[in-house]
Amino acid sequence: MNFPQLQVRTTDAKLGLNIEKPNQVIRQPKATQHIEQPAAIVEMNTTRGVMKIDSSQARRDVGMIGPLESISKFASEGRQKGMQGIARRASEGRQMMDIAHNSNAIASIAKKNTYPTQAKLGIDFIPSVGSVKLDYIPSKLDINVQTQKPTISAQVNKPTHEYTPGNVSGFMLQDSSIEIDFIV
Repeated sequence: MNFPQLQVRTTDAKLGLNIEKPNQVIRQPKATQHIEQPAAIVEMNTTRGVMKIDSSQARRDVGMIGPLESISKFASEGRQKGMQGIARRASEGRQMMDIAHNSNAIASIAKKNTYPTQAKLGIDFIPSVGSVKLDYIPSKLDINVQTQKPTISAQVNKPTHEYTPGNVSGFMLQDSSIEIDFIV
């Protein structure tokens, strides 16, 4: 017995898609900055160093003296020698007055005046040690520094954003179908 048969054939629908991708651009501009550093204020005060050298004693030791000092020195020495001469002559006069009591007065006076005094022997250091006097006042340095703060100005720039949305569109590549056959 033959039974009637039903044959069904189907085809699936096929869908096609057109896709346009979205486009996005983000830019971040750099911040605008201005930095300024003023120079520090520096004040320096110095006093000069002072050196005093007194070599007057060393010059005197060598025999180099100024005109005023030499006049004073020679006048003093002349006065002293003059006084010594007066004293010697007064002494010799007294001896001569006493000639009756002292018979050797003329001989002793002649003996004193004929033999010079002996010179002192030895080594002298010219100029004498320590005759040059040094005095030094060191210099002073005062430094005053005033720092200056930097001036900073910064401006943040907003980002730029560009967006183009994408698009999807569909279309049918193949339509669906059903075929039914009836066989007896």
